[in-house]
Amino acid sequence: METIKLELDEKKHGAFNLYVDGKKLGEMVISLKDDVLTVYHTGVEPEAEGKGYAKKLLEEMVSYVREHKMMVKALCPYVHAQFTRHPDEYQDIWKK
Repeated sequence: METIKLELDEKKHGAFNLYVDGKKLGEMVISLKDDVLTVYHTGVEPEAEGKGYAKKLLEEMVSYVREHKMMVKALCPYVHAQFTRHPDEYQDIWKK
């Protein structure tokens, strides 16, 4: 069973971290400033690739952003590619 936790430091830098049975297997590195969430990197450990974990991290981040009425600055190649491939799905939150 996987769990995703948003873990931030005092400067609001951190990540959505994905844990499976207590072991960290993926992360989406972000920072928060005002109403903008910037995504820098999404990564999954080699042994956890191909299980849809990057997509789950993306869904968690998108849900958080919508709930908090924020916009996303997609500097991460994975997130940028998803936003580009599915613009209708993300147009409400994509800060281009």
